[in-house]
Amino acid sequence: MNRTVAFALLASSALALSACGQKRAPESLPPQPGAETPMAGNNGDYDANGNYIGPGSQTDLRRSAGNDRVFFDLDSYGLDDSDKETLRRQAAWLAQYSSVNVTIEGHCDERGTREYNLALGERRANAAKNYLASLGVSPSRMSVVSYGKERPEALGSDEQSWAQNRRAVTMVIR
Repeated sequence: MNRTVAFALLASSALALSACGQKRAPESLPPQPGAETPMAGNNGDYDANGNYIGPGSQTDLRRSAGNDRVFFDLDSYGLDDSDKETLRRQAAWLAQYSSVNVTIEGHCDERGTREYNLALGERRANAAKNYLASLGVSPSRMSVVSYGKERPEALGSDEQSWAQNRRAVTMVIR
């Protein structure tokens, strides 16, 4: 019986070694780091960086609603008629995509203290959220966050830059 066990061990070892005997080169190599690779099955719903841009996306919101942001006057969180029209178009888009949730970001320009701008950014985000809710968008689909002056859209210490930074942005959550 020892001979049988020894023969079985020898046979299984030989079989295992023969399986590892030849290595073949892969049929294709992976792309170099940083090289752009085409996305399999891309039907036009993704950009070159792989970001979804099809129906229900951030890009679709911007295209359909005309803008994903509203702007505010200095030290204000009041919505003007232009802001309300933008938010009406956003509400219509959100009604079309009822499974999409959003975060509304509140932003400020660089002037003022950090604490003041965080509070003002929150009031701006809530002003946009409350207006969207008044148009029928469920508040459970919307969250707010304030970045204060921490994420400027435009760098610069002039009125044109400041005006771009006083905003509320509706961001699609995927």
